[in-house]
Amino acid sequence: MDRLMAMRVFVEVAQRGSLTAAADKLELSRAMTTRYVAELERWLGTRLLQRTTRRLSLTEAGDACLQRCRQMLELADDVEQIAGQRDVEPRGLIRVTTSSSFGQTQLAPAISRYLRRYPQTRVDLLMVDRTVNLVEERIDLAVRISNELDPALIARRLAPCHSVLCATPAYLAERGQPQTPAELSEHDCLTYSYFGKSQWRLRCGDDEQLISVAGKLSANEATVLLHATLADAGIAMQPTYLVAPLLNAGSLVRVLPDWQPVSMNIYGVYASRRHVPATLRTLLDFLVEQFGPHPSWDRVLQNSR
Repeated sequence: MDRLMAMRVFVEVAQRGSLTAAADKLELSRAMTTRYVAELERWLGTRLLQRTTRRLSLTEAGDACLQRCRQMLELADDVEQIAGQRDVEPRGLIRVTTSSSFGQTQLAPAISRYLRRYPQTRVDLLMVDRTVNLVEERIDLAVRISNELDPALIARRLAPCHSVLCATPAYLAERGQPQTPAELSEHDCLTYSYFGKSQWRLRCGDDEQLISVAGKLSANEATVLLHATLADAGIAMQPTYLVAPLLNAGSLVRVLPDWQPVSMNIYGVYASRRHVPATLRTLLDFLVEQFGPHPSWDRVLQNSR
């Protein structure tokens, strides 16, 4: 028996609630559809469907088996697709979204290099500081910085995202350099509107502290807070992908360098494993190659110490 085909028949029957409807969809006879389901039940040693004269429903075992059959079919489709597309030159348009700060400083240059490698591709880059609904807005790939992702989406880790506390030399000369996390309460702290607005979580070795912070300015976008920091407005928590060149140049100074804000991850997120186009697959591979576990912005910052 073709077990993958039996799984495909079972999933189709479960989705449509009818052997006849599944047979029509798969272009099989009703008898063959029934046989596939029966053979799958025999192989698994349990009844998957409860049949009556009026309706068809999943048994408890069938309900548990359904999701696993779907996963097996997705993996099989992936293998077939990869085998069939590896030698296909990527072409056409791919729509990508990310935050303004990461898009401007890191993603746009990386995509430019991708377009030079694959000249038959085009990219529509949407930079917004909100969570985009990929299906409704027809987005192929979202590059997101987070530790909490929608479990309904497929995510591939592209790089870590580390942050530092920083301020200008002028601000620190006027207000003083804090020596302990608790002293941050005496400073103007520039915060994000949607997370970490009143508390910063910092780590030093095994020690972790949750520090209450306050300031006169908050914003929903990292670049806005960066400009305010450069204008001597206070201490900010900034991603290293954005501030590494400024720290190297001395325009900004690290505050509490032994204390690290909690790191996040940069992910490539898309809606489905099925029928992943060559443009999406090669772009994800390219971004992992460009960024990776030790991205260039962190290497530059480490080399400057």
